[in-house]
Amino acid sequence: MSSVVFLLIPQVHLLDVAGPAEVFSTADDLGYAYTFAYVAEDSQVATVQGLTLSAVTRWPRLAPDDLIIVPGRRGPARSPARQTLRRLREHHASGGTVAGVWAGTDALGRAGLLDGRRCALHHCAQEEFARLYPRAEVVKDALYVEDDRIVTSAGVASGIDLALHLLSMRHGPNAAGRVARAMLAHAHRDAGVARLSPMLRRRSHVDQTVHRIQDLIESRFTERLPLRLLAKAAGCSERTVTRLFRQATGITPLAYQTALRLERAEHLLRQGATTEVAAREAGFRDARTLRRLRARGRAASS
Repeated sequence: MSSVVFLLIPQVHLLDVAGPAEVFSTADDLGYAYTFAYVAEDSQVATVQGLTLSAVTRWPRLAPDDLIIVPGRRGPARSPARQTLRRLREHHASGGTVAGVWAGTDALGRAGLLDGRRCALHHCAQEEFARLYPRAEVVKDALYVEDDRIVTSAGVASGIDLALHLLSMRHGPNAAGRVARAMLAHAHRDAGVARLSPMLRRRSHVDQTVHRIQDLIESRFTERLPLRLLAKAAGCSERTVTRLFRQATGITPLAYQTALRLERAEHLLRQGATTEVAAREAGFRDARTLRRLRARGRAASS
């Protein structure tokens, strides 16, 4: 069981806390075990929206598999105490992951965790942030960025994207997809990408047999999945699998698997992976196949 620790700073945004908390809480409901802690330097923390949150002032003991998330806040930056910044550094040094949502990224900068690393930030704060932390590389037009277990997101709602990304990295894209569907959220969303994930767009039907087939494809989309394997899992013939799948989703099982691979590859490319690495990690035979499918997709959308 892993812990998600939220470091609350005065004038914190509720959605910065609630969005990621809902992601991991939903994951916990689905069997991915998580516990939660809300830590602050004072036991009562005022939010921008006027609701006061209760927090503990004593940090729990953290293991490398635990997460620290610093939600954003409004107003003049107030530096956390030195011992709080030291906690962030120590957790990362021990192999843990530290995340900042919007202005919460400022605490990571003050802790020195952004030196020489890429980060995402809300567009209205990028110039000021670059002035304060010249050794950090602010990536423009990115909803979230991960660099050596330092994960940052650009704005309030993007805390959900950040949390889904962390789930995907820890438990695989199937886990993130299940949580996204439960929350009616995008499984993967990046700046400039308006389309729904295929795991959401093709899941609006009520055919439970097809849902079981989709679960299998999503959990093993990088593997070769012959039709006979899907038929065995569904308990019906190969012809029935194809017919039911097309009726429910509008595409074939192979096309669905290819869409998931493309989504994964596009995500990796936006995070800086080469085409060769993205193709391999997404399950494509080679980079040439990925290039051809991406070109076909661009032509179809133009």
